[in-house]
Amino acid sequence: ALGTVEGRRVLLGNAKFLDGENVATADLDAVADDLRRDGATAIYAAVDRRLAGVIAIADPVKATTAEALVGLRQEGIRVVMLTGDNRITAEAVARQLGIDEVEADVLPDRKAAVVERHKAAGQVVAMAGDGVNDAPALASADVGIAMGTGTDVAIESAGITLLKGDLTGIVKARRLSRAVMGNIRQNLFFAFAYNAVGIPVAGGVLYPSFGLLLSPVIAAAAMSLSSVSVIGNALRLRSVRL
Repeated sequence: ALGTVEGRRVLLGNAKFLDGENVATADLDAVADDLRRDGATAIYAAVDRRLAGVIAIADPVKATTAEALVGLRQEGIRVVMLTGDNRITAEAVARQLGIDEVEADVLPDRKAAVVERHKAAGQVVAMAGDGVNDAPALASADVGIAMGTGTDVAIESAGITLLKGDLTGIVKARRLSRAVMGNIRQNLFFAFAYNAVGIPVAGGVLYPSFGLLLSPVIAAAAMSLSSVSVIGNALRLRSVRL
């Protein structure tokens, strides 16, 4: 960013930006790297094309984030940090969270390309993000997950929105979806089993051999029991531990 403050030209940005404005940052590179190792983003400041200092900006990691990542790894999910931050900063945060794979210095328009690269490798990709820059990647992912506290464009681009912006919601959503899909398969089995047995018997398939016919009353009761068993099985989802 650049602007004029009280008649003086002020520049704020990373080393590449200031270099483009012919401002050398070498004198404070060591200081900036120290800040990055603490997990902060270092922003250089220059006044009238002279380096003035370094500003550290840190986004505190939520207390529940580490727990969420542990839960995802226990589910067999491979976790990759994708960020536009400097690599030193990104790796410092990754160490705090136990993340082994980091893709840093990724420009906003390249995040979607990274998602596509993983998809091309045959991986099913879920992308979580909250910013305008994340929107293309959220739309490209197999599952886009936006934070409810994020920008509108990110929410519109994603398929799932976590209202509280808490990553533990991803773990809960995945566990719930697995439970729901398992429940659907069970209900389909019950329905097909009842029909596979009941319809032939009601049609008289056993009559030639055994002289058995299914009373309409029993048939109606069996169909009701089929519906009750499916509904009862679905209600078990209320007790699923997320």
